[in-house]
Amino acid sequence: MAQSLELLLIQFLMPDNDARRQAEEQIKRLAKDPQVVPALVHHLRTAKTPNVRQLAAVLLRKKITGHWAKLAHQVKQLVKQSLIESITMEHSAPVRRASANVVSIIAKYAVPAGEWPDLLSFLFQCSQSPQEDHREVALILFSSLTETIGSTFRPHFAELQALLLKCLQDETSNRVRVAALKAVGSFLEFTNDGAEVVKFREFIPSILNVSRQCLAAGEEDVAIIAFEIFDELIESPAPLLGDSVKSIVQFSLEVSSSQNLESNTRHQAIQIISWLAKYKANSLKKQKLVTPILQVMCPLLAESSNVDEDDDLAPDRAAAEVIDTMALNLSKHVFPLVFEFASLSSQNANPKFREAAVTALGVVSEGCAELMKDKLEPVLQIVLGAMRDPEQMVRGAASFALGQFAEHLQPEIISHYASVLPCILNALEDVSDEVKEKSYYALAAFCEDMGMEILPFLDPLMGKLLAALQNSSRNLQETCMSAIGSVAAAAEQAFIPYAERVLELMKGFMVLTNDEDLRARARATELVGIVAMSVGRTRIEPILPAFVEAAISGFGLEFSELREYTHGFFSNVAEIMDDGFVKYLPHVVPLAFSSCNLDDGSAVDIDESDDENINGFGEVSSDDEAHDEPRVRNISIRTGVLDEKAAATQALGLFAQHTKRSYAPYLEESLKILVRHSGYFHEDVRLQAIIALKHILTAAHAILQCQNDGSMKANEVLDTVMNIYIKTMTEDDDKEVVAQACMSIADIIKDYGYMALEPYMSQLVDATLTLLREESSCQQLENGSDIDDVDDAEHDEILMDAASDLLPAFAKSMGSDFAPIFAKLFEPLMKFARASRPPQDRTMVVACLAEVAQDMGAPIASYVDRLMPLVLKELASSSATNRRNAAFCAGELSKNGGESTLKYYNDILRGLYPLFGDSEPDDAVRDNAAGAVARMIMVHPQSIPLNQVLPVFLRVLPLKEDHEESMAVYNCVSMLVLSSNPQILSLVPELVNIFAQVLVSPEETSEVKAQLISDHLSSKCFFDKEKGLSLFFAERGIFVLLLPVLPPFSGLEMLLVLFPLMSILVCASASAIACMRMELLSQHE
Repeated sequence: MAQSLELLLIQFLMPDNDARRQAEEQIKRLAKDPQVVPALVHHLRTAKTPNVRQLAAVLLRKKITGHWAKLAHQVKQLVKQSLIESITMEHSAPVRRASANVVSIIAKYAVPAGEWPDLLSFLFQCSQSPQEDHREVALILFSSLTETIGSTFRPHFAELQALLLKCLQDETSNRVRVAALKAVGSFLEFTNDGAEVVKFREFIPSILNVSRQCLAAGEEDVAIIAFEIFDELIESPAPLLGDSVKSIVQFSLEVSSSQNLESNTRHQAIQIISWLAKYKANSLKKQKLVTPILQVMCPLLAESSNVDEDDDLAPDRAAAEVIDTMALNLSKHVFPLVFEFASLSSQNANPKFREAAVTALGVVSEGCAELMKDKLEPVLQIVLGAMRDPEQMVRGAASFALGQFAEHLQPEIISHYASVLPCILNALEDVSDEVKEKSYYALAAFCEDMGMEILPFLDPLMGKLLAALQNSSRNLQETCMSAIGSVAAAAEQAFIPYAERVLELMKGFMVLTNDEDLRARARATELVGIVAMSVGRTRIEPILPAFVEAAISGFGLEFSELREYTHGFFSNVAEIMDDGFVKYLPHVVPLAFSSCNLDDGSAVDIDESDDENINGFGEVSSDDEAHDEPRVRNISIRTGVLDEKAAATQALGLFAQHTKRSYAPYLEESLKILVRHSGYFHEDVRLQAIIALKHILTAAHAILQCQNDGSMKANEVLDTVMNIYIKTMTEDDDKEVVAQACMSIADIIKDYGYMALEPYMSQLVDATLTLLREESSCQQLENGSDIDDVDDAEHDEILMDAASDLLPAFAKSMGSDFAPIFAKLFEPLMKFARASRPPQDRTMVVACLAEVAQDMGAPIASYVDRLMPLVLKELASSSATNRRNAAFCAGELSKNGGESTLKYYNDILRGLYPLFGDSEPDDAVRDNAAGAVARMIMVHPQSIPLNQVLPVFLRVLPLKEDHEESMAVYNCVSMLVLSSNPQILSLVPELVNIFAQVLVSPEETSEVKAQLISDHLSSKCFFDKEKGLSLFFAERGIFVLLLPVLPPFSGLEMLLVLFPLMSILVCASASAIACMRMELLSQHE
């Protein structure tokens, strides 16, 4: 075999393709015989040309796995000895490396079996050799063996680390230093033990030196190994970097800003900065590195990309990702610098810098939202100015930034609609399609949350959008449809005049079948659902069947995005049709089931680069190659399938919610799917499952309550849902999913009461405690040991708001019985109220405490002394939300805190007083201040200086915005009137206006109005002619004249007449009142 094999190896290397194919077929046949191993070893050592020796080694690596166990002991010894000789005596470096690769494969089986006991000692000896080649190949082998028998090295780790550090500092050989650099990377990938990894910290200076030398020598592919090593160190939870962070950042910034280097090299450097911002943010802050990083990254946004360059590697795009990550993790340190850069660059003569200015502002708008809201005026001035820039690139970036603002700066951004919308309208007619497309995106994002403010712009907007929809390219049509959807959602019933035209146009899109048109069909399907929501069931129901039929037919086109948007369409239809959707269930539920059960579509790429695929070496393969275990280089998921699954999961929940009992045939299968999806690997699907489970629970109770054993089955569903939610709270690693679980639990407590939830309370309380202590899986900071200032560690506001909302839910369901549980949760909650915490944390605590005080009642008294200083301080907060919640909390503590609150009354009144004045810009704050005063008066009227307080109090009535305070406020006024309090009776004229406005206000609930009337039915003040009505209307001569001509009504009838009449007179013009007065005078005569 040896002779024929040699000829075949030579033939395989010939340039003649036919000869190569013949040789490959013959080699494949021979490779099935175990004797191919000693034959290949022979040629590895004796072939005259290096290429043949290298090919022999490559083939040996491929075939050795399948044949090793079948070889005789003597042959195995020959193979091992020959490989050692090749490694130490071979002159060709590629042959040595190929031989080393064979050693690593054999070692995987031989070392654990005790068949190669002297391998490690040989490698250590080789690494100490004076010959450069020996030291290099030993390091290469250490590197490759780590992947196969890494655990064997564990007892020798200390020696290996010392060896690697020494080789990194090798003064005589660059090749040895490079091999050591690669070996360090391999060992770090293998090492999981934190204590072992920490020891690599001292390697960082040497790694940086080697990388700099490689860059100077033009060996960029080697230099980037340093970034791969830093990547491993950064992602480790151990405190690996220490003071070396500064050196790593400096080196990364040098590489990032060097335009002479390849894009991939620069991208790797920028990526390290991004990882540091994500995992070691506090180290960047501690080492004062935020400013130098942004001084490099912001200007990179202005760098022109190479036309041939991969967009994903472009430095400007990578820099934007870094700035975004830094904003999310270091917002208060990032925004001032970015704003300064944007302010200066917006005036730059270079349009790339003007583009960078608005790009930077758009990028940081999510992470720096709260800070940007405080500077929205100057920020908008920059961006709206850029919308008028002569350069297309600047206008496009400005449109993108506005879209980002609309997403992340709510609700403050909406108040600027008068200046923003005209700019977007102009941009819709831009000469550039790219600018138009980004403007549609901005319009869609901005209009989505506008509400009735959009009405003045509705006609010009729809005129432009409908024209564009009929005359633009497919891409623009798609974004245009998104914009129309946002306009329709904001305008609601006001969209009716445009609905018929839009729906007619959508019919044409919903029958498209060409692949390139299916994305537009998906958008059209979505838009029909949104329009249906806007115009209502009455208008959409007659024309709906044709659209549903077209939507269902789209499932046969095998386009995931179309199926995703169609599930969204069905969800909207279910919501608007409610019980009218039942007839569609047999058609749409199976489609949702089908999408939920789709294969995930994982794709794995295998890295075969180690085969030294020179001249097609890698093409030679055989069945036994399956025994090799190549590295997994990349795992990718078809995100379209994920989005489709998420939409289908959401649809199941909404179908159940709106059809309730009629959903019975699908209940069991839906529950199985949702239980499975609650543990799905991707958070988007888990989130929708968590939401849908609550809807399924609602449907299950409606369905099962009609069955004989329904109560037991309903409890089984409740048990399934609650156990999933509790597990999610502590074990899920996504904050949004956990927040949704908390919100769903709060809703369930509200819907089903304490008795239904009592079996789960212990677990719920423990899970809530875990969240408040920030110890759940989703709160575990990857760099936990890197935190040097716990108070400054930023967390997810939505998550903690949802977690803290559980306390009021418990209190509402348990009342005063909640006290022992609250005692356990109080201290963990209060840590968020520290002065060092951001305002949103403190207001979260105050709002939570207010609601707990409201529902727990008297037990809150023991906490008053701890809480009142916080509440008084927050009354003076610069944040309107904080002032509002503090006022509400002050009132509830006063109401339920008993005698312990009396000593704070003067302080509370002093704190509340500024909130009643013209300097308070927020009506909701003023309403809550009125609510607080009302509660104080009701519990301790004798402790309030009513002569001073009531004029100020009544001046802000009726309530303007927060009508949840109405009952407390008007009950307080009624109480004073009913008790004939002299201080209130002197203010009767003001009360006439207030009560009249309340009774005719569309904002007030019927319960408030009914209570107001009911309170006064027994009022002597209203019915004692001498002391009551004549006094009450003393300054309203019209009413004095009115009384004698009124028929003899009963008390209730009189009130029902008087109050509406009062309201008419209050609102009437002076001439109308004069006419009525004359009419009454004539009746007197």
